[in-house]
Amino acid sequence: MTTLLDDAVALARPRWDGTAHRMEVWYLTATDEATGTGYWVHYETVAPTGGRPYAHGWTAVFPRDGAPVVSRFGPEELAGPAAGAPPDAPWFRAAGAELGPGGLRGRAEVGGGGAGGTPIEWDLTLAGGGPPLYTFDRPVWERELLPGAQVVPVPTGRVTGSVTVAGDEHRVAGPAGLARIYGHGSAQRWGWLHADLGGGEVLEIVTATARRRGLRRIPPLAAVQLRLEGEDDWPARALIAAPMFRTRGGLPRWQVSGVVGRRRLRVEVTVPPDRSVRLTYTDPDGATATCTNSEVATAVIVLERLAGRRWTEERAWTLDGTAHAEVGTRP
Repeated sequence: MTTLLDDAVALARPRWDGTAHRMEVWYLTATDEATGTGYWVHYETVAPTGGRPYAHGWTAVFPRDGAPVVSRFGPEELAGPAAGAPPDAPWFRAAGAELGPGGLRGRAEVGGGGAGGTPIEWDLTLAGGGPPLYTFDRPVWERELLPGAQVVPVPTGRVTGSVTVAGDEHRVAGPAGLARIYGHGSAQRWGWLHADLGGGEVLEIVTATARRRGLRRIPPLAAVQLRLEGEDDWPARALIAAPMFRTRGGLPRWQVSGVVGRRRLRVEVTVPPDRSVRLTYTDPDGATATCTNSEVATAVIVLERLAGRRWTEERAWTLDGTAHAEVGTRP
């Protein structure tokens, strides 16, 4: 199995340097090819505006034809930042969970309200993935030009290993992606889609409304990155193209559509209520948001090209239960 690219490893290293009012996130989403089960492993470091920094996270399992299970790990107070650690050091290590070049492992057993939950253990290896995908444009990520940004170090990887739920071990093998978020906290509201289209092709969408008071009434802007074999990622500059896309809907269905150059993209995402989990996010300033996530979501994607005066279908995909998606709202 091909190991992670050097660019992916470098991009996944921790960025937080001890500055207050910061949040750093790594999250893996995957689909087991044999069973269709979806997986979500979320690692998070929070440096509050006031108070001690801490680390926590969760793991969720989404059976193809059953109710999902989610349990948390942490929070655990941190002694200091991990930025500047040796290249082969874990990117995250806290509360009995670990993430790094060697893989992902840990145990989560905290349910809602801090009570005991369903024990979930994971021991996974991630490899392959192709070049990183800069959803918010590379300069924005590297220079921290926005209050928050997302990047995908491993967009089309492959995960292998095991996940054990309440003592029942499940072997896992299938497509996976590893993404990161860094900034001051979550948006006012957002939608997210990771769609592995097969053969190294992938679509990533983050559509969001800024949390800053003066910007909350502005319609959400969609950062779109489509990677097709033999082509440069489209649009070439995601944030410059963002005003060309329109976002509609919410739960359980939302849509993004737009025209950039001679191409038109239409995406409809369904986040099934009975196969989703709802989690509370806490920003560094203490404000909270609600995330509704499903790793067995559905996405219908149509890409068209303008030929003369007519739009003709160039490519189309339907991901039935293999799309990874979420919707975030404020309480």
